[in-house]
Amino acid sequence: MVSFQRRNTLLLIAISALSTWASGQNVSQPATWPTKTVRIIVGFPGGSSPDLTARTLAEPLSKALGQPVIVENKVGAGGNIGADYVAKATDNHTLGLMINGNMTTAKLLNPKLAYDPLKDLQPVSLVGVSPLVLTAPLNAPGATAAEFFKAAKAAGDSWSYGSPGVGTVGHIGMELLKSRTGMQVVHVPFPGYAQVAGGLVGGLLQLSMLPPAQAIAQVKGGKLRAIGVTSSGRSSLAPDYPSMAEAGVPNFNLEIWNAVAAPKNLPAPIVAKLAKLVSEISRTPEVRQKLFQQGWQVVGSSPEGLANRIQSDTALFGGVIKTLGVSNE
Repeated sequence: MVSFQRRNTLLLIAISALSTWASGQNVSQPATWPTKTVRIIVGFPGGSSPDLTARTLAEPLSKALGQPVIVENKVGAGGNIGADYVAKATDNHTLGLMINGNMTTAKLLNPKLAYDPLKDLQPVSLVGVSPLVLTAPLNAPGATAAEFFKAAKAAGDSWSYGSPGVGTVGHIGMELLKSRTGMQVVHVPFPGYAQVAGGLVGGLLQLSMLPPAQAIAQVKGGKLRAIGVTSSGRSSLAPDYPSMAEAGVPNFNLEIWNAVAAPKNLPAPIVAKLAKLVSEISRTPEVRQKLFQQGWQVVGSSPEGLANRIQSDTALFGGVIKTLGVSNE
């Protein structure tokens, strides 16, 4: 009969072997992943900036993974419908291409929101960052930015501005600019930046903050006018346009960004594999050039880098939301 001490020793050896095997299985998991099509969910319409970024990443990511990578648009609520879909995904093959608000202030703006970005989404990689361009119709009043702001202030609430939804940077940024300039322009939400640009061109709006890609195309096409860029200095993405400081609004620095995120339950080894691939793909010369043309300065960060940006932006925009009493409940 095996002694009690020997039985304990054999049991410990078996547990140790099982633990080692399980650990090996977890580490090797990315080698067998993905096993089917990977979906990148975008909460904005086709042709929007997040959509273009997702489609730029999809093809090289598909080649790297050896499986199809497709982009699906689930539009609405400033991208939060798509973000909620990603947060609830359980198939280990669903990712999201997010903007700032979806991963930072969404829950602060609406405590009843179906998902919590800080609890239900997992950072993968910060893809790119960009300032916005304050844009107005071509026939906007004022020969200079200062004169434009003076006219906007005098217009009271008869002027309106567009954004891709409540809580997006285009919305929070304009509310911050209103508080700095005394403007009282009224917010009109749209599904995405492309529709906002259309509203400006069509005369439905008097101003808006657009990503450089949309703004520059319309300005060069003689359809819109650029007032200034929401950065502390001139941006390489829009070097011909003055900063907000040059336009008469000092200490104003605002960026949008996009990032790849995953459901919280996606295994860590898969997240690590994805983060490495997305970062490497984003920084290849071909993809970097495409993203720059779309209006992005490439970052291609680690999950930790994205987590740090989420933390700092949540504090910054959360302060604006609290001070201005912004809500989308």
